[in-house]
Amino acid sequence: MAARNVSYGKCFVCGKRVAKSGMARHLQQCLSAHEPEAKRKERLFLIRAEGRYAPGYWLYLEMPARATLADLDGFLRDIWLECCGHLSAFEIDDVRYKLDTDMVDGMWEGIFGRSRRALAMEETRLDSVLQLGQTFYHEYDFGTTTHLKLQVVGEREGPHPRGNVRLLARNYAPIYPCSQCGAPAKWINVYEGELYCQEHAEESEDWEEAFLPLVNSPRAGECGYTGPSRRSLAFEEPDPVLSAQGQ
Repeated sequence: MAARNVSYGKCFVCGKRVAKSGMARHLQQCLSAHEPEAKRKERLFLIRAEGRYAPGYWLYLEMPARATLADLDGFLRDIWLECCGHLSAFEIDDVRYKLDTDMVDGMWEGIFGRSRRALAMEETRLDSVLQLGQTFYHEYDFGTTTHLKLQVVGEREGPHPRGNVRLLARNYAPIYPCSQCGAPAKWINVYEGELYCQEHAEESEDWEEAFLPLVNSPRAGECGYTGPSRRSLAFEEPDPVLSAQGQ
């Protein structure tokens, strides 16, 4: 039987390396141990977000239950998705919640049969549509779509997070081999779908027009995505164990 591929990430509360499967349990214990007692508390959701078809990319974040879907969408755009101001939508219990950016890709909804009525993210509080254990979905860009899967994996009474979203943990950037030499890849040739190290990318005849950086995001290599819009959200740190092993 083949060994199961375990994805690891960093807890930003204590700095430890923790497996994805154990991160929710770790965070609940870690927050209790490291967080000072708050004078004022409110209901908070612990949410795991991951690539729906690329689950090696994942985040754990905490949000007040009174925050909106637009708050969550804005965070996902900043850290994982935003490239050209595309439309986005959540799917929760067969109801669609959309953020319309007035960009040209609004036409894709009609072309692909997604013209059914959608509610506004900005007007939808998390506690009106989500509960503990619930799974829901997110799409960004209805032409070259990035699909996310999210789940409410915890709930507690705690201090209000700054900016309505608190990033608690994130996967270490996966290490993939260059298709030419096996060294750690840094770039994606979007014409070929192949990965390249820095040296072989620069040697390619398509270097000036076909390459996008291999960033820590399920949107890597799509549209014009080059990484997060805020430097504080970058966290491209590779898995320290894999790096030490030269994988």
